[in-house]
Amino acid sequence: MSRIRLFLHGLSAIAVSLLIGGCVTLGLSSQPASPQAQAQYDQAQALYRAGHYQQAAERFIAVANAEPALYDAATLAAAASYRSLGNLDQTATLLDQVHRRRLSPADAARYDVLSAEVALHHGDAAGALKLIAGLQPPLPPDVQQHALDVQARARQAGGDLLGAARARVQRDALLGGPARTANRQQILDLLAGLGQDKLLPLFSSLADTDPLKPFVGQTLKQLGVATPQVLPQLQQPVGTVTGAGATPQGYRMPARVALLLPGTGPVAVAAAAVRDGFFTAYFDTPQTQELRPALRAYDSKDTPEGALAAYRQAVADGAQLVVGPLGRAAVGALFSQPALPVPVLALNHPQGDVLPPGDSAEFALLPETEGAQLAAHMQQRGISSAIVFRGDDETASRTDSAFKTQFESLGGRVASDIVLPRGGVDFAGQVKSALAGADAQTGIVVLLRPGQARLLLPQLRLAGSKLPVFATSLVYTGDEDAVADADLDGVEFCDEPWLFDAQPGLPDHAALAAQIATAHGPAARLFAFGMDAYALMPYLGWLRTHPGSYLPGATGALTLDAQGHVQRVPIWVQFQNGVARPVAAGLEAQPAAAASSGS
Repeated sequence: MSRIRLFLHGLSAIAVSLLIGGCVTLGLSSQPASPQAQAQYDQAQALYRAGHYQQAAERFIAVANAEPALYDAATLAAAASYRSLGNLDQTATLLDQVHRRRLSPADAARYDVLSAEVALHHGDAAGALKLIAGLQPPLPPDVQQHALDVQARARQAGGDLLGAARARVQRDALLGGPARTANRQQILDLLAGLGQDKLLPLFSSLADTDPLKPFVGQTLKQLGVATPQVLPQLQQPVGTVTGAGATPQGYRMPARVALLLPGTGPVAVAAAAVRDGFFTAYFDTPQTQELRPALRAYDSKDTPEGALAAYRQAVADGAQLVVGPLGRAAVGALFSQPALPVPVLALNHPQGDVLPPGDSAEFALLPETEGAQLAAHMQQRGISSAIVFRGDDETASRTDSAFKTQFESLGGRVASDIVLPRGGVDFAGQVKSALAGADAQTGIVVLLRPGQARLLLPQLRLAGSKLPVFATSLVYTGDEDAVADADLDGVEFCDEPWLFDAQPGLPDHAALAAQIATAHGPAARLFAFGMDAYALMPYLGWLRTHPGSYLPGATGALTLDAQGHVQRVPIWVQFQNGVARPVAAGLEAQPAAAASSGS
């Protein structure tokens, strides 16, 4: 991206962010002014906030010429208005007329940032950075995000792409809506400019808590390079109540919510389970009935076009949050829109790996999540070598790829990776070959569906294997079957806590399964997913701005990273006498929550 293009892009993002903020105050005067002049000044402020920058500039100049008490503040505000128009030459002319020493500290900071941008406009990137470095915190949010934008562009002009990306990552938390979307794309563009050879060692060197790391990982992913996941760190659950009748901490339920799910098509069956779970959670909140939103469901038609039409209708009907759609193509189409006037909690990962725009987020039950958690869990158990038996389906392949990437990043080694074809029953040869050379630090990974796993485990025992066996939720049907699952005794796997009533405060699984068809069997995981989609709604803002906070959910402990991805930490379960039982009660004791890629 050229310097001129980035400069114009930056001006556009700033203008949008200032307009969206609606609370920027330019050039406050510390001197008394006549009521008439103050009224005219306030009118100019209103024009600026509405995005009418030319009219605002003219009005500010008129106020400056008519009222000496407001001269410097109004002239500074006019300079900022011309800056929002992209006319930095006029901005420079007006700044020359301002007496900086007469400005309040906040306005002096605005003056310095505008001066830095003018310096950058004239090709003096070093001078711009010097002015930015001289700013004294704390700064008003609008000044801080403007300063970070100028710093990023100045660093890029000087060839420091990494420094520019870091400044934009800092700025990201101060933005919302289209301005945040544009800023995130600029981060990815800057990092892509470093190239794969520099990004790979950079990713490995960054601490998991570094906010730059997810963007480096996203850039590598777009370049086709697999990276280990940055696993969430669980520190503090949301919803702490500090007094009788008090609203839970972080709780902010939108007043009107739209639910976008398909009523027909291939995804309709899955959508029914999600819908049932969502409405179950809606009605299972007696202690906060007054906080329930007005809820309306829309048919997204299981197509990108249907999802877009449903979203537009929901916005027209006054929705403040849209939950859905469910299909990957539909989510990708929605996230690719130039602007989303109402934020979205999408219920899948989009095609094309598009980042959630603005204040939107995505929540998905991804096999890659369980693969990465499996690797971290085994590493914490002291296992450094893995023998993998997996099915020939896409889910097993995706899980295996994530497991291998994560396991190797933690110092582990995949000794064997064996694909068992569907329909096969005799695996003796593969088992014998895989077990040769295994030692006490070896574990067996089973990425198989229940039927194949029940065939494999007895053959491992016949071969004399006493190695620990690990799996993901793929190995469990979701229904208790002690007779059939007796062959799986000892297998430890990750899964959703609600299936085992391992998370307090949620409706009883068995009771709901007896009443609602979608609450048992394989559909139960999607039912729990729907419950969590509802539970996440009031906490999205809090989770985004409080790293380490998590929602104890039906599908696991849920966190939200700075890019808008809901991350899930499952619990660990083991087959004992044919019955799957949680290894530890609740979620807090799960070790994989604290494990992650090397830093």
